[in-house]
Amino acid sequence: MEKQTAAQPAAAKGQGAFEWYEALISAALVLVLVFSFFFRIIQVDGASMVPTLQNGDKLIVWGAGYEPQRGDVVIVDSYTAYGKPLVKRVIAKGGDTISIDYASGTVTVNGEVLDEDYIAEPTYLGYDVEFPYTVPEGTVFVMGDNRNNSLDSRSSYVGCIDERDILGKVLVCFLPFSDFGVVK
Repeated sequence: MEKQTAAQPAAAKGQGAFEWYEALISAALVLVLVFSFFFRIIQVDGASMVPTLQNGDKLIVWGAGYEPQRGDVVIVDSYTAYGKPLVKRVIAKGGDTISIDYASGTVTVNGEVLDEDYIAEPTYLGYDVEFPYTVPEGTVFVMGDNRNNSLDSRSSYVGCIDERDILGKVLVCFLPFSDFGVVK
């Protein structure tokens, strides 16, 4: 009987370790699924979203069932014509008419001047898109918050973005800790 008693604690100890590994693997699998289908982690590349986001900021992006809305900061997939992921703000949606007055630096959507407290400075930089411009259905017109240092929908090189090419809405900047917070 002594051998059975001695073997039983060893089996229980081994079984506990197996259960611990099983729980760890299950937790890792759940995290992979959550970050594959619901959230993504993206790093900002460039200064086009200053002052809202800085180069190198790490972001958590919500993608599941997301439908773009005016004012949202979004991530555009890398397989667009531009060739790498873009972090931009949705200014107008399909059917909206946008106009930019480069003399005053104002952006107008459907006849209303936008109150843009998030931009670095007024919009003085223009590209080759002529205004007023009506955004095609199923697409969005995006711009960086650093308007005079952003390649965005004002250029036919980037153009309007198909809604299906938007990976999701930026929720939180989590690194560096000095920039931590909800992105608005």
